Amino acid sequence: MQSHWYRSLYWRIALGVVAFVAAMLVVQAMLFVWALRQTGRTLPGQSPGRLGTTVANDLANALERDGQIDLAKYVTEQYRQYDHPFFVMMKDGRFVTSGSSSFPEPLIRMARARLERRLERMPGNSPGRGEGPGGEGPRPNGPRPDAPRPPERGRGFRPPPDWWELPDRSPDRLERDASGFRFVRPSPIIVHGQLAGVVVVPPQAPFGYLLRRFAPILALVATGVLIVGTVLTSLMIFGPARRRLRALETAARRLGSGDLAARAPDRGGDEIAAVARAFNAMANDLAARAEALAASDRARRQLLADVSHELNTPVTAVRGYVETLTMPELALDDATRARYLRVIGDETARIERLIGELLDLARLEGGGGTLRIEAVPVAQLFDRVAARHERACADAGVTMGVTIDPEADTVSADRDRLEQALQNLAANAIRYAPRGSTICLEAHRKGDRIALSVADEGPGIPEEHLPYIFDRFYKADAARAGVSAGSGLGLSIVKSIVERQGGSVSVRTKPGQTVFEIDGLRRGNAS
Repeated sequence: MQSHWYRSLYWRIALGVVAFVAAMLVVQAMLFVWALRQTGRTLPGQSPGRLGTTVANDLANALERDGQIDLAKYVTEQYRQYDHPFFVMMKDGRFVTSGSSSFPEPLIRMARARLERRLERMPGNSPGRGEGPGGEGPRPNGPRPDAPRPPERGRGFRPPPDWWELPDRSPDRLERDASGFRFVRPSPIIVHGQLAGVVVVPPQAPFGYLLRRFAPILALVATGVLIVGTVLTSLMIFGPARRRLRALETAARRLGSGDLAARAPDRGGDEIAAVARAFNAMANDLAARAEALAASDRARRQLLADVSHELNTPVTAVRGYVETLTMPELALDDATRARYLRVIGDETARIERLIGELLDLARLEGGGGTLRIEAVPVAQLFDRVAARHERACADAGVTMGVTIDPEADTVSADRDRLEQALQNLAANAIRYAPRGSTICLEAHRKGDRIALSVADEGPGIPEEHLPYIFDRFYKADAARAGVSAGSGLGLSIVKSIVERQGGSVSVRTKPGQTVFEIDGLRRGNAS
């Protein structure tokens, strides 16, 4: 199924990072403009007051050369590179700004008032001294040498100077009007000795003006930083994560297609590595399960083959003897007929025994049947085993001895099932014990548990056969030459019986001794 791009984890993270970087760039640009506004500087070494003086002198020179000059065009062409806005107010009514910025109304009223009035006495002022606290005020331009002086009105009389004729010691000194509005003293434009206009520079550039002024360059820088940052972020953050997730996806597809050896790289300690480790653990579990199923299937097939083989031999013998007995043209004496019938009976019993063992094994491995756990005297168990195999021992020329530890005289178990396990172990020992040897049945304390063992003095079992000795139908008779083979189910039944009762069975062997031990049984008086 095709998924939409906006549902991709990569795109969501990428868009989030890009949006965050863009927001940070915008904030940075706003802080830059604000900081620039706070400084009040325009060009290196140029403060607002000195900028006004420079512009006023330049405009005065231009007007003296050409009284009809287009001030708006001239200001735009000459001062477009300045970052600090200003405006020019002429006595003839012309109003020119250096940009598209708007200016506070109190600043415009102050400029208009300065064009229309002479020096007024202010509190703290004295004749012949400037405005402002201490009688000092900024004077952007001193009186020109060729400026005409007002006519004297009598001996020793001199009219008070205009505001623009006052001494100027600090062009950048801030003044306040009656409402408290702060401003830099306007710079007069003196043309032919007369005040023609003023240049007013705000103490601080308006924020909106600076933002519009630097918006293109800031946008260009921000776009470049955003593109470079996005590329670097993609290469350094999303690239490795994408490659690792792609490797995890490839491993998952291989595992889904049946490749149980597929594993994802799980290096690192982040979330992707944790997912890869979980995937590998799942793959290992699936591989183990698949191997177990394959082994179970092989065991099932082998079981069917072994059962077929074990049943085929006696069935073939029975059928052959029955066909012989039913042949009318064949005359058999009574002894031969009796021998044939005895063989048929033995093979039939063998089939019944094999079927019974298969049924027992199936019930035990399937958890069927109910165990009756009770206190069982070990001496009774060993006596029944010895009595059951007395005839077999005599035929094999072996003896059976019993050793019981006083602290292991009673076990808690299912009497019939435990006896069946011991009977199978004893029959196995009799089959391999050499003539004149002794089979030992022993019970002893092993920690807080009881162990029962059956030992024979046979040739032993080769080490390569030990891992498979309790498998169904497995026979190691080649190691004990000359011994008749059993069904191969006896030891499997012993293992199932013991494990159902919470114990375990093991074997120790060497040339001249083989010991099968049932371990982990509780004492009979245990609660």
